[in-house]
Amino acid sequence: MSGSSRGALITGLTGQDGSFLAELLLADGYEVTGMVRGGPSAPLGCAEHLRGRVDVISGDLGAPDSLRGAVRSRRPDELYHLAAPTFVPDSWRSPARTMSEIATATATLLEAVRDDSPDTRLLVAGSSEMFGAAPESPQREDTPCRPRSPYAAAKLAAHGLVGQIRDRDGIFACSAILYNHESERRPQSFVSRKITHAAAAIKLGLADELTLGDMTATRDWSFAPDIMRGCRLMLGADEPGDYVLASGIGHTVADLLQTAFDHVGLDPAAYVRADPELVRAPEAVKLIGDPSRARARLGWEASVTFEQLVTGMVSADLARLR
Repeated sequence: MSGSSRGALITGLTGQDGSFLAELLLADGYEVTGMVRGGPSAPLGCAEHLRGRVDVISGDLGAPDSLRGAVRSRRPDELYHLAAPTFVPDSWRSPARTMSEIATATATLLEAVRDDSPDTRLLVAGSSEMFGAAPESPQREDTPCRPRSPYAAAKLAAHGLVGQIRDRDGIFACSAILYNHESERRPQSFVSRKITHAAAAIKLGLADELTLGDMTATRDWSFAPDIMRGCRLMLGADEPGDYVLASGIGHTVADLLQTAFDHVGLDPAAYVRADPELVRAPEAVKLIGDPSRARARLGWEASVTFEQLVTGMVSADLARLR
């Protein structure tokens, strides 16, 4: 990176997390490069408003040479590996591709940092899904993992690689164990945004029904910019380590639904239809994170409450639909 500015490379720039992270880094004077499939002329998704403020290079999780080339050409001070398939049910259709784009891509970036840019600090975005049928809730960094999907198995493999290569080769690499985190930039394929968008659309007379699966499912929901702030603190720490980033509080889908519809003054019972085909396998354990380590060592904690998160998303959807 040129000059005295610190440089950061983000995989997954076009997504919710990448766009918020880029904003945080730019505000602190970083030179930000985003790796995008298709290169500089490709759509930037959630980061489109940052076009011209971030450098864009071509890279593909399924093309290891492109990942190595990005690290070699930029040699960033900080590398945030956020890109990955994100919709868990899709991993059952293509477990080989899921493993390649998560575990193999992570291994490639770890290897590239070790061999070509050893001063780079690397953060890999992990997932609470790796805990699966864990023996305890909430989960900590040392909770045993029992993944229950190809996506979860791939994320666990990536998480393990970070720790093993860090310990063996001495690079500054961290695994951020991320629980559900949301915003108005979340795609509508995720239940959180599906609900907030529907509440807004029904309020405005643009829809009259919302179809959902299991409303008893419990998740630990946080605000995406809070989580990205935690990732930044991880790479700014004196020593590398793995951290759970979560609110520490579980809420059901029904809680999210009620909060969203309350915000627009509607009774969800009048508009919601249950579809058994949308119900996944029963949860073996509630995926709720224990952020004690991040709070004690990084001084991090969520600043936006569950209620603020949901009502903010509904308000954003109302403004967009109007």
